[in-house]
Amino acid sequence: MLSRPKPGESEADLLRFQNQFLAARASPAVKVVKKADKRRGAGGSGDEERPPLQDSRDVVILEDFPDVLPALTPAPPKKSKFKNACVCFDDEDPEERLDCQDRHITAVFSKIVERDTSTAAVTMPVPTGDPFPRAFHRSEIKNEVKVESGRKSIFAQKIAAKRAAEEAVTAPSAVETRHTHGRLAFPGAMCSPGSAEEEPLHSTKDDLLGKPDDGVSTQRPHIITGEGLGSLESEREALAIHEENLQKLHSMTQAEILQEQRRLLVQLDPSLVAFLKSRRGVDEGQERWEKLGPPEPGTESQQGAKETVKDFSVGGSGMEESVRTEKDTRMEITEVDLPIKPQKEWIHMNNVEFEKLEWIKDLPHPRQKRTKKGMQARFSLKGELIPPDADLPTHLGLHHHGEEAERAGYSLQELFHLCRSQIIQQRTLALQVLGHVVQKAKAGEFASSLKGSVLRLLLDAGFLFLLRFSLDDTVDNVIAASVRALHALLVSPEDEEYLDQTFSWYQGMAVFPFTPNSEEEEEEEEEEELTLMEKTPGKKSKDENKPDPDVARYDVIKGLLKTQFLHRLRYILEVLRPVPAVVLDILDILTRVARHSSEACSQLLACPRLIETIVREFLPIQWDPRVAEPGHLLTSLHGVACATAMKLIRVLASGGRNATARLLNKFELKSRLSRFIAEDPQDVPLRREEAIRLSTEAFRLWAVAAGYGQSCDLYRDLYPVLVKILQSLPHLLSDCQENPTFPLSIQRATAVVTLLTHMTQTAGCTAELQARLSSSSPGDGEQIPPPPVTWNQVSGLRPFLETSLRRSVQEISRLETWQALQPLTTTYIIYLGVYYSVCSQQPSLNPIDCLEEVERLTSEVLLPLLSQPAMHSMWDLLRPCSALCNPLSCSPAPEFLPSIVSLSCTGRKPLMSLVGSKSPFPFLTALLFLINNVTHIHKGLVSKYTSVLDFKGLKDYLLQSWPTRPPSITPSSAWILRHEYHLQYFVLALAQKMAGTCPDYAQHASLHHCVAMALLSRLLPGSEHLAHELLLGLAFNPEFIPEGKTGGPEAADFSDILHLDTSTKLAQPGLVAAGFPKPRRGVLLGESYQHLAFIRACYLSLFVHLEPAVARSQVAYQGRTYLVQSLLLPEVKGPILPSDWPFFPLISLYNKVSSAETRGAVLNSLPPDLVNTVTRNLQWVLLLETWRARVLQNISAAAKLARLMCVFLTGGDLFREGSVHCYTAALLALYCQPKVLDSLELDAPLPGLASFHDLYISVLEQFEGVSFGDPLFGVFVLLPLQRRFSVQLRLAVFGEHVSTLRALGVPLKQFPVPLERYTSPPEDNLNLLRQYFRTLVTGVLRHPWCPVLYAVAVAHVNSFIFSQDSTTQEADTTRKSMLRKTWLMVDEVLKKHLLYYKVPNPESPMGIDLYEQLPPIRLKYLQMVTKKEPKENMQMSDPE
Repeated sequence: MLSRPKPGESEADLLRFQNQFLAARASPAVKVVKKADKRRGAGGSGDEERPPLQDSRDVVILEDFPDVLPALTPAPPKKSKFKNACVCFDDEDPEERLDCQDRHITAVFSKIVERDTSTAAVTMPVPTGDPFPRAFHRSEIKNEVKVESGRKSIFAQKIAAKRAAEEAVTAPSAVETRHTHGRLAFPGAMCSPGSAEEEPLHSTKDDLLGKPDDGVSTQRPHIITGEGLGSLESEREALAIHEENLQKLHSMTQAEILQEQRRLLVQLDPSLVAFLKSRRGVDEGQERWEKLGPPEPGTESQQGAKETVKDFSVGGSGMEESVRTEKDTRMEITEVDLPIKPQKEWIHMNNVEFEKLEWIKDLPHPRQKRTKKGMQARFSLKGELIPPDADLPTHLGLHHHGEEAERAGYSLQELFHLCRSQIIQQRTLALQVLGHVVQKAKAGEFASSLKGSVLRLLLDAGFLFLLRFSLDDTVDNVIAASVRALHALLVSPEDEEYLDQTFSWYQGMAVFPFTPNSEEEEEEEEEEELTLMEKTPGKKSKDENKPDPDVARYDVIKGLLKTQFLHRLRYILEVLRPVPAVVLDILDILTRVARHSSEACSQLLACPRLIETIVREFLPIQWDPRVAEPGHLLTSLHGVACATAMKLIRVLASGGRNATARLLNKFELKSRLSRFIAEDPQDVPLRREEAIRLSTEAFRLWAVAAGYGQSCDLYRDLYPVLVKILQSLPHLLSDCQENPTFPLSIQRATAVVTLLTHMTQTAGCTAELQARLSSSSPGDGEQIPPPPVTWNQVSGLRPFLETSLRRSVQEISRLETWQALQPLTTTYIIYLGVYYSVCSQQPSLNPIDCLEEVERLTSEVLLPLLSQPAMHSMWDLLRPCSALCNPLSCSPAPEFLPSIVSLSCTGRKPLMSLVGSKSPFPFLTALLFLINNVTHIHKGLVSKYTSVLDFKGLKDYLLQSWPTRPPSITPSSAWILRHEYHLQYFVLALAQKMAGTCPDYAQHASLHHCVAMALLSRLLPGSEHLAHELLLGLAFNPEFIPEGKTGGPEAADFSDILHLDTSTKLAQPGLVAAGFPKPRRGVLLGESYQHLAFIRACYLSLFVHLEPAVARSQVAYQGRTYLVQSLLLPEVKGPILPSDWPFFPLISLYNKVSSAETRGAVLNSLPPDLVNTVTRNLQWVLLLETWRARVLQNISAAAKLARLMCVFLTGGDLFREGSVHCYTAALLALYCQPKVLDSLELDAPLPGLASFHDLYISVLEQFEGVSFGDPLFGVFVLLPLQRRFSVQLRLAVFGEHVSTLRALGVPLKQFPVPLERYTSPPEDNLNLLRQYFRTLVTGVLRHPWCPVLYAVAVAHVNSFIFSQDSTTQEADTTRKSMLRKTWLMVDEVLKKHLLYYKVPNPESPMGIDLYEQLPPIRLKYLQMVTKKEPKENMQMSDPE
């Protein structure tokens, strides 16, 4: 039997016993028995029954743990604390969620370095006879040593006192036991503890080392304390380092100390420097306190009151941290300072720790601190900015125990911290305050007080996703606060108000999507990804592959949609059923999401049960009638009809005809439309204002559906209701003064008239669709069925509306009444305009009856209206209310963010703006629309409306609007300018009708043509039909260019004769292709005027790529509702046509040739149609440059020159064609005028060009290949070589393309640019000067080959070799070497030119004037350099 281990045996004995036991194979004294698993039976505990692993993952299997928890019937079910806080969806894979949330250990421990303990002292414990160290009681420690200030427990203080007592026995007496933190051990950190701005830049050596009598010891370290090195060695090591630093400082001079100080201040982090400076202030203040005692009361507060605040700066995550250096005013707390006196009877208060009771002291008065940067912004609970010196009482709840406890308010960083608090009230309060801050920031209240953008700062700090996470909270108050904050961030109530106001304007239902129009760097980063996705089918879109924060950075709505934001809002509405305020905020947020894009509308419709919940809960057929009682408190909006929900459905329907069809049919909205339209608002069991709004939104939704040709079957059912409403419209005037809901009644009436307008357009298409359907054959495919409303069913409404119009226009002289009725009157006029435009196309209508109705309307309504004095004032208001004349009226809001599109209506628009209450634009646009349709039907009435174009206010407005540069394209400006462009178009359309019929119209022709040309380059996407009409009937109309038939060409020739400037040089025969006569500019202009019809055909053929967009726009403007696909306009990225569209044929031709050459094709000849295209283009540009020069003023001279260079870059000899050559020469003459040359900036970025340098290199290569020494081509090559342009262009000619010098034979007398622009100032680029000298000496550059550049090179080389200005050694050596080589030159002619050059002279045969003899100063310098006396050569001989 094996023996057991006995006391005293070692580990070797234990190992020997173990080996003996294993060798004997004896049975163990204890047997390990595994209990069987009850779920598996008796043998279920074996490992052999364990299923094999399916993969190679490391799986930890816990023994004896069941897979399914046993049912604990008596015990209550456990509730997970985090289960409800996490949102899990059915389609999510738990394994994928675990992989996404799993983080490697390196994410937590990135770099672990073992502490160096090689120098740490190891002390052995004191040997005792006891088995364990003897425990001591704190009462045994009699002499307590005062430790450094800090919050330590009583036990820690006793331990520190015991260690200090032990060190006092063993440590030398020279080492002090007191630890202090103070001065830095290197220069630069030793500074006064005062304000950072008042701190001197450098210190003296005495300041650094300490004066003998300053009362502060220099024999102990202040920063290096030796903590962590051990109890005995820490003081010695720290003192040794301190002494070494002092010796180093003593050995340095004052200059070395200052230099080292500056170097350290540059290298170190400013926050670290500020911290070290503040620590010295703490130590010095503490030492002075010990020596001098406490200061007198009031001294500190008086000193703080004298300080001033520099400025504000927002604090928080990602914010600017203020670097403050101030004295630490902490002093020892005594019982006298406490507002509550501790009593000995209180439990555990026998030893009072005053440091822990410091927080109950009264707060000091707030002091204004001087800072390098701004102070941290603090906000009240209402989101208001609190001044830094505001002394607010503590009962307001604005003080806390964080940083700057004496200052009231919460910083953004603290609010973000509170949003993650475990206390519900803190989370709710923080979200409410942040919502108020966002709301006030959008209103621009912080623009003058804070630096930067608060909204941009919040979004960069993750505010958007903080709100998204808060929506997943389980507490109703937190959800309500987060919804409110999200509403403040996304929704602008003023934007929605103005959009509702413009809904009934001309084309007001169509709006631009609220999509950010620029993705900035994201577009560049995603080009490669997009290419890869196109190559790989089945991949998701680029935004779906990007992280949510990256998407939200440039599009907040799109980023939210990626977070299943709609599903959460649906859950809140359907399950949580919040209070009415939260419901309204959610509906507003969903409306804003629907305005984003048609894709967002599709996601709203695709969200499970979202629309069903909204329609069921907030648009019910019946509800409790008690909600209409005045004193009834509405505690829940569920089950009650809501106008905001109806508006959401209307905005969704604007996203497309398919979305509207789904809403009407799938969600049974037709029955709800009938319910809310058939009943009068005063009979609806809702509050009067809400009932009117609900009825208004129902009519607007029906109008949107009618705009697609849908829901027209309701018209027959609700016809009596509509007639009843129309009959009540004239009686609205009687309720104007008495009814407080009169503005809402006007909005409802305008919605009704807008509905009838679109219903009339739909009915007008019935005959056309019926004819197509009857004439179609089975093989023609599916035909569009006609709508269930006919023309006869809508034509009877015109008398009602015309009668109402007559009564409304009678109130135009009463300003207040007219201002209230103007929106309704505008819709009356739009309806009549639509009615008569559709009426003329109906086959069943008698044309004579239609003409008589038009004549009666003109004589009885329109002409008397135009003669009213109030109309003159309305025309005069065009210029003050115009966005083109007042660009600031559509400027972005102060807190405008590109990622959140807004119309910048926060704070409301001014009254004198385009969408203001006093704006005449909607009414005058509708009036011009009606006049155009009337004159289109009845051509004989055109002359009766000539007074419209004679209004002085209209002419002043047109004169000021067309030359000004339009505002930059933003969502706000695009929305406003679209309505202004409608008015300008109708003015021009009326002018086009008068141009051929009214003899007195010629006085307006030039002005209207300029307006048309400016409007063509300004029209925005969605108005392609208007641009097409302008190109077709007005831009190239000879009636609008009266100069062509009233002596314009002759005047141009006479101007060329009178102004004998450089432009006349291009008329020399040498610049015209051989075999062609010399044309004058007047002849070319006359020929261009005669070919205007061909020019128009050329441009229309090149704009064929716009045909799909023109067709979509034409459908909307012509009212063919059955073809309208969406009321959302195309996304705005700029105007339809670029500002340089007159050069479009040249650019198009150049792009085709470049793409062909890229594919390897060579174009040696061009077909005749392309020659004609270029000729027509040049004719049109010449005509505009001569008679409409201001139209092209927005195109820079460099851009014009670059476009004109495309003539030579077509890959062939197109420029040698006679017509092309003549017109190009004529245009070049205009571009070489002195004013144009002065404005020529080739270094500025040009639209459509990567760089002008690359274009010029292409021109040089083309010149070398196909120029054949053409002088015109040569002038284009020489133009960019002027001295003030980039030297790289000249280096390209004299370097890689030096062969061009052989063919640049432009005669000096025919060169249109003065040589002074090439020779002055002298060249200073050494490489280029060497190239000049090399080409002259080697004979590459000769006067017969290239007279212009020969004169230029001689001038610059002469100036360089005789220059005596101080310069670098290399340049001095080079110019002396050139001068010596020139003196020794064999070519006497070149030698004389280089030495005796005086000034450039184009009239001279050589292009330069020479000295007869060298000036004395040059002669002396030449003698000094050459070391000779060349007297016989100093007299210039006559040229042979």
